[in-house]
Amino acid sequence: MAEPSLTAVFGNNATQDETTLTISKADLATVGLTSSVTNTPESLLAAIIALAQVSLTEVAYNANLDQSIIISDTPDLLVTRNNVLYRQATKTVEFYKPDDSGNFDPDDY
Repeated sequence: MAEPSLTAVFGNNATQDETTLTISKADLATVGLTSSVTNTPESLLAAIIALAQVSLTEVAYNANLDQSIIISDTPDLLVTRNNVLYRQATKTVEFYKPDDSGNFDPDDY
């Protein structure tokens, strides 16, 4: 199989050229983002991770030797911060490459 496609990971309207990556907020809405001119960077990052998780699953990884990233959930936890109870949602991102004992390099994935 081939690498997961740009649109599979970042949405049907995703495009890229030499200097930019464009991800449509309309595509991020499919995972719950409410599009606004004031979306926070954290909400945008959370939506990007959630959207990528749709296609970068362990099942897809096991079926596709060209996929090298898995995004998965772990059970939520309740944690206290400054006497306020928070729900901690954790998404694990795993990066796989042949072992060369090198450092993390995004170009390897």
